Amino acid sequence: MSQIVKAQVKPIAPQSTFQRGLKEFKRHWQLYLIMLPPLLIILIFHYGPMVGLQIAFKEFNVVGGIWNSPWVGLKHFKEFITSYQFPRLIKNTLGISLYSLIAGFPVPILLAIMINECTNTKFKKAVQLITYAPHFISTVVMVSVVLMLLAPRAGMINNMIALFGGERIDFIAKPEYFKSIYVWSGIWQSMGYNSIIYIAALSGIDPSLYEAATVDGASKLQRIFNIDIPGILPTIIILLIMQCGRLMNVGHEKVLLMQNSLNMASSDIISTYVYRIGLENARYSFSAAVGMFNSIINTFLLILVNTISRKVSETSLW
Repeated sequence: MSQIVKAQVKPIAPQSTFQRGLKEFKRHWQLYLIMLPPLLIILIFHYGPMVGLQIAFKEFNVVGGIWNSPWVGLKHFKEFITSYQFPRLIKNTLGISLYSLIAGFPVPILLAIMINECTNTKFKKAVQLITYAPHFISTVVMVSVVLMLLAPRAGMINNMIALFGGERIDFIAKPEYFKSIYVWSGIWQSMGYNSIIYIAALSGIDPSLYEAATVDGASKLQRIFNIDIPGILPTIIILLIMQCGRLMNVGHEKVLLMQNSLNMASSDIISTYVYRIGLENARYSFSAAVGMFNSIINTFLLILVNTISRKVSETSLW
C-alpha cells in the first residue's frame, strides 16, 4: 500500500529565478509601483545624461552635435594635466575640502551629543531652531551676510578691530583668509542640519545602558565616551566615507560669489575652472574632460576609504 501511495505523489518542480521574481512582484506590486517614479527620475536625470560624457573624448562642435563630432581620445585630459593651472586647482580644491572635513566633520557630532545631554526641553528646542535655521538660507543671502560682516569700512568685524586700536583688514581681498572664511561660514550654516542624523542615532541607543552606567557611578563624560560615541560610531563611519567620496566636489556657487581677482590664487578651484572654461569660453569638450577627471578621483577615493573602513572597523557602504 505504501508503495502505491509513493507512486502517486509527484515531485514538485523547482521554480526558476524568473518565476520566483514574478511571484514576488505580484505579491508586492504596490511597493514596486511606489518605487517607479524615483527610479525613473534617477534613470532620466542621472544616468541618461551620461551619454553626453563622450564629448570629453571628442572635439565637440554645435553643427555636428554629440554623435558627429570628431574623436580626439585623451587629448583634453592631457591638456588639463599638463597645464600650468593644474597644480593650483588641485591644491586649492583639496585644501578647501580637507579643511572643511577636518574642521567641520566633528562639529555636528559634538552639537548632537550636547543637545542629547541637555535636560531642559525649552532650551534644547531653542538651540535646535537657532542652529537649523541657517541651513535654509540661500547661498546668495548667506554670502551677502558674510561680505557685510567683513566689509573693510562698515563691517562689524572691522569695526570691532578698529575699536580695539587695530587696522581694518579687507578680508575678501586677501587670499590667505579665503579658505577660512569659506569653511567656517559653511560650518555655521550646516552644522545644525547635519546634526539631525546623529541625534536620531543617539535616540536609538538602549536607555538601559544609561541606567546601568548611572548605577555604576559613571559620570556624564564617561557615559559619552563609553555609550554615546560607540553607539553612533557606525553612523559616523558611513558619513565619513561618503564625505571622503566628495572631497573633490567643492560647490562653485559659493566660491564664485566670494571670488574676485585679488583672491583668485586661493579661490580658483576645479568647479569654478570648469564653469569658466565651459560656459564663458564655450570649450564644452575640455570642461567635460575636467569634470570627468574630477569624478574619477572621487570614485577612487570612495572605494579606497570604503575598503580601508571595511578592513579596520567592519563597517562600510558595501
